[in-house]
Amino acid sequence: MSLHEIKASTIQGDERSLKDYEGNLVMVVNVASKCGLTPQYKDLEELYRKYKDRGFRILGFPCNQFMGQEPGSEEEIQQFCSTKYDVTFDLFSKVDVNGQNRHPVYQFLAGENAAFPGDISWNFEKFLVDGQGKVLQRFSPKTSPSDASVIKSIEENLG
Repeated sequence: MSLHEIKASTIQGDERSLKDYEGNLVMVVNVASKCGLTPQYKDLEELYRKYKDRGFRILGFPCNQFMGQEPGSEEEIQQFCSTKYDVTFDLFSKVDVNGQNRHPVYQFLAGENAAFPGDISWNFEKFLVDGQGKVLQRFSPKTSPSDASVIKSIEENLG
């Protein structure tokens, strides 16, 4: 199985095949607007802008499963992200990352047959996925996108 075999709804409501990201190094992140870690949006956007021309993409999946920290509609989330953090990386519709209604992207990333199985612990957990759709690394929510370990992994995998 590969990340590229999955489809997801964009924040605008369009269905998108993740095959569109084939050949790119991708970071998948569950995001939230009212979390203590929300300022990570700034670092994620900086990472995206720094490496996008080398084939790096970020996919943000809003999630309201952690203390209701993403209560807004897709439109409100998009407005918040663009106004407050000038987010230009790809955002998707709100999803469940744990439990019976776990979105297929998160079944692939963290399900029992995943490379790094186990429930998502909080908002802003990050997964690095290679151009073939294979999960390379999982970073804790508390690991900043600007952390040296994240940068090193991105640079090593961009070639």
